[in-house]
Amino acid sequence: MRLPMLGRDPHSPFPPVQSALIEPDGLLAMGGDLSPARLLNAYRHGIFPWFSQGEPILWWSPDPRMVFRTASVRLSSRFRRRLRGSTWHVQADTAFDEVIAACARIPRRGERGTWITGSMRAAYGELHRLGHAHSVEVFDGPRLVGGIYGVASGRMFFGESMFSLESGGSKVALGALAHRLLEWGWPLIDAQVGNPHLCSLGAEPWPREIFLGHVAELTAQTEPAGPWTTRFGTLPASVLADRQPDERLS
Repeated sequence: MRLPMLGRDPHSPFPPVQSALIEPDGLLAMGGDLSPARLLNAYRHGIFPWFSQGEPILWWSPDPRMVFRTASVRLSSRFRRRLRGSTWHVQADTAFDEVIAACARIPRRGERGTWITGSMRAAYGELHRLGHAHSVEVFDGPRLVGGIYGVASGRMFFGESMFSLESGGSKVALGALAHRLLEWGWPLIDAQVGNPHLCSLGAEPWPREIFLGHVAELTAQTEPAGPWTTRFGTLPASVLADRQPDERLS
């Protein structure tokens, strides 16, 4: 089967996600560009770019899709006990470039280590400046020790990558993100493709059609673009020590 090639117009539609390949799972199209208009259109239709250095831009919509319910992100009781004495704190959109650079540097078992290419970093940096891409940063004093970044559309957050420079840094970033999003009435975080680590934190495999139905509903809700720094505030990591997942939603 020949993979559809996207045209030059960033507003042109993607192929129906139902036409995505089964193997490799979810590969939908190639080409196009990483302009803000194209990226936002992709996310609103449950599609994301993922490609390595030297490859054309590849667009994906896997089935099933890994999803976190913000009420059900799971931190182990042992880890939460550790957080009770933590002096770490969490903020948003104060170090986006540093977060995406750290995500690009961290080696990941079983993943293509170069997929956050220079062009990807530039594209998401532009989305961040436009108020659509956000980072959540974990600090030990002034030092960045973990973080996560992704794209917001309506009341849907599409996670892209996270990292730890100290043990537990990415867990705190994810937990803090879920904590704030739940307060704001945002129910879901897209985790794209599953792995055992994400599953241990509460990610669930959803049939693509179910996921897309939620995406259509949540991205249609009006939320202003712009930095999250003030809205997110400063969250002590110790707050997460008492955060229990809602098992009724798991």
